[in-house]
Order: sequence, then structure tokens, then C-alpha cells
Amino acid sequence: MQASAAGQQWSMSDEVPTSLAPVVVGVVPGQYPEVLRTAASLAQGLSALLICAYVDEASYLVEWDPARSAHRLSLHPDADDAEIRAVTHELRSVVAAACDDLGVAWALRTLAGDPARALGRLAAETEAAMIIVGTPERGLGHRLSEALNGSVAAWLSHHQYRPILIVPAPAAKPARSPHRP
Repeated sequence: MQASAAGQQWSMSDEVPTSLAPVVVGVVPGQYPEVLRTAASLAQGLSALLICAYVDEASYLVEWDPARSAHRLSLHPDADDAEIRAVTHELRSVVAAACDDLGVAWALRTLAGDPARALGRLAAETEAAMIIVGTPERGLGHRLSEALNGSVAAWLSHHQYRPILIVPAPAAKPARSPHRP
């Protein structure tokens, strides 16, 4: 595995795809595994690089100005931050477990700001073939967060020209009725 600038971690399989556009997937700690499994399987089938993106919502963006050097820090959080290092270490292990057995070339990027906009910027920057996101976990806390912050999938579907694949949360198993065997 090689580290590079701007919060990016690369892990390459034996053959690195160069002719196909990459696939971008949003990842977060504790995310249900179907999102990453689906993305890895799709990237494998397409022989494409899988770019996994974690967005640090606690970081904020400064106005983007190519003349200023500070804009790079706002798009890519400081990799020296202990909390970000811990999260990326955890995510790197999860992504490697999902991708390495399939022989999928992958990269882990850490971004800042609003998750939907950050994923959109990354997809534009890398000329991605598609963006893959999961739906929020079930529960009141996640519904409240989505109501306040908006849905990443909804924003992307209205503001991207790239295909968006939304992987639903696993359905809760229905409780067994006492009247049914």
C-alpha cells in the first residue's frame, strides 16, 4: 500500500486499470457491509479502480480559490489529525477486507465538508463512471440527521449527471407472528 498527498491511500491489485473510469463509493465507519460489497463487486466486474471516500463532516470548506494554497486543506482534511487517522485506519482495514480477495484496485480518500457535495466534487475530479452510496441506517437518530442535513443520495441524484447507485439498508427481519408456524 502506498500513501500519497491529500488524504489518499492507494492499494493496488496486480493489474491496475487505466482505461476505465473509476467507481466512487461513500464509506463511513460502521456502515452496513452491503454498500462496500456491492461497490467492490461492481468495480471488479468493470475492471475499474474503486475510490472509497470518507467525508469528515466536522471539517469545513473555505472558499475555493486557485490562487490560495489554503483551499487544498479545506477539500482534504489534515491527515495528521489523530481522529482522522483512527477513522482512516479502521476504514482501510474494512476496504481491504472487501476488495483484496476480489483483486479490486482501490483507493481511500478523506474529504471535508458536506458529504453529497464532497462526493460530487471527487467524482468530477476523477471523472468517475458512477457514484455508489448507501441509505441511512434505520432509526430515529438517522432520520433526524437526514431531515436536518438532507439526503446524500437525493442531493446527488438532483445535481449529478453521473449514474448514482443507492444500496438500500438491509431489511429488518419481520417478527414471527405467534399465529403462524
